[in-house]
Amino acid sequence: MSTNNIRIAVQKSGRLSDDSLKLFKECGIKFESGGSKLRSISSNFPIEFLFLRDDDIPGYVEDGVADLGVVGLNVLMEHTRKVDVVKELGFSKCRLSLAIPRGENYTDLKQFEGKSIATSYPNLTSQFLLKNGVKAEMHEISGSVEIAPSIGLAEGICDIVSTGGTLLSNGLKEVATVFQSQAVMIANATLSSEKQAILDKLLFRIDSVQRGQNAKYVVLNVQEQNIDKVTALLPGMKSPSVLPLATKGWFSLHSVIEENDFWNIIENLRDAGAEGILVLPIEKMIL
Repeated sequence: MSTNNIRIAVQKSGRLSDDSLKLFKECGIKFESGGSKLRSISSNFPIEFLFLRDDDIPGYVEDGVADLGVVGLNVLMEHTRKVDVVKELGFSKCRLSLAIPRGENYTDLKQFEGKSIATSYPNLTSQFLLKNGVKAEMHEISGSVEIAPSIGLAEGICDIVSTGGTLLSNGLKEVATVFQSQAVMIANATLSSEKQAILDKLLFRIDSVQRGQNAKYVVLNVQEQNIDKVTALLPGMKSPSVLPLATKGWFSLHSVIEENDFWNIIENLRDAGAEGILVLPIEKMIL
């Protein structure tokens, strides 16, 4: 590996891995992945990928084996490693939640007082309960947490929840959220100036991709007398572009707006005289 490269640790399989690799490829970084590959060097960007277990990534970054890492915030906070969080990535969102058998009534957190809880996140779970004045016994297990109540190992569980389908299929119900999580990029606390420069370039690319994902390019037609009314409704980056059409008195307005903003104002745009509205995806947006 060239000393000019920066090493980044990524989960070797699973949804977080898929989302991470998709982001890097959208940033124009070329590399090979998949199969049993544990290491890959980009052909067009000074970065080397290490494919590791998610629980190992914070430690590798803290120790300097990897310069950067992509990991769930829940994993990072559970292991409390001394690393810097340099970017919230916005994908692989989930929550760490307490759950009990579906047939049981639930009142409040005091219900867990003195009870046993099976979890892969004993630190986060116990910290949350103690903060709320509850002391419970932790049973730390690394997998298949949902089965614990049905086999008598624990009276409740604390586990990662995305849709809640796994809890439902195992006869459990979610009763309290312990921690909200998403993918984050972490960095070793003592990056060299050369590697910091590479990180800055990588973050610039990621920012450009993320802005494009959250924005839409909007094109609409409007009569001249309605231009000011329609323009006032468009919360774009700057004033929209206004181009004359072949039909006299008609103009085409071009603007970039947040997707959520668009759905909030679409009816108002139509009422103000906008017609032939086109909404187009943006691949990348550089400010």
